[in-house]
Amino acid sequence: MSTQQETFISHLIELRDRLIRALLVVVVVFVCLMPWAGDIYDILAKPMMDTLPAGTQMIATGVVTPFFVPVKVTMMVAFVLSLPWVLYQVWAFIAPGLYSHEKRLALPLVAGSSLLFMIGMAFCYFFVFGMVFKFIAEFAPKSITPAPDIEQYLSFVMSMFLAFGITFEVPVAVILLTKAGIVDVAKLRAARPYVIVGAFVIAAIVTPPDVISQLMLAVPMCLLYELGIVLANWMTKTAPSAAEPAYAAPSIEDMDSELDRIEAGEGGDKR
Repeated sequence: MSTQQETFISHLIELRDRLIRALLVVVVVFVCLMPWAGDIYDILAKPMMDTLPAGTQMIATGVVTPFFVPVKVTMMVAFVLSLPWVLYQVWAFIAPGLYSHEKRLALPLVAGSSLLFMIGMAFCYFFVFGMVFKFIAEFAPKSITPAPDIEQYLSFVMSMFLAFGITFEVPVAVILLTKAGIVDVAKLRAARPYVIVGAFVIAAIVTPPDVISQLMLAVPMCLLYELGIVLANWMTKTAPSAAEPAYAAPSIEDMDSELDRIEAGEGGDKR
């Protein structure tokens, strides 16, 4: 077996071990939370329940839906709580192949990514859901008594969480593009009008067809893009200049001139 094959197999084994460690923590957190699965779903459903008419509850149309939906919610919460550990396993797998300055950047990005994703979900839960559900309740005709299905509600909530969680990763994406040399800060600033239009297009696609949820997604995306530009500009200014290496190898001309000086000195001594 060649050295390249052995290296490839060792990488696969390490990847398997990292995935097992990440999955194991998610499973342990999930098992610990399972006794409170019903309470966790009630917390998730609170923004919707606050906007429903008095005495109205959500419904479950499937036979096993009342069991599986709280289990899915608990699994989602377990994954979110384990996200820092999962991202750390990703970082630990790629860290050996990084330079020292890349390692210093990777760990803050991993921590920042998990934090921003959670902030995006919290922003969606505490601000967006209340406004969107209230708008829908006020817009609905008085002859209709809303009774949302819990499975459809879970699907809507998870898609919104995913949309806002990814949206709040915009600063990380901007920094990575800048550090990789794909774009610079000047190009990011020049692309600002296109980013604003793209933000509203994305918001119109991934959110419900109401103006409030679209604005609540597009506006933070634009603001986070500006934050990413500010951070990328700051990191570019504080980074050591590539034009000033710590050690410069001598050129051939320098070596020749040094040899000439040595030979000239030896000749002077002999005379």
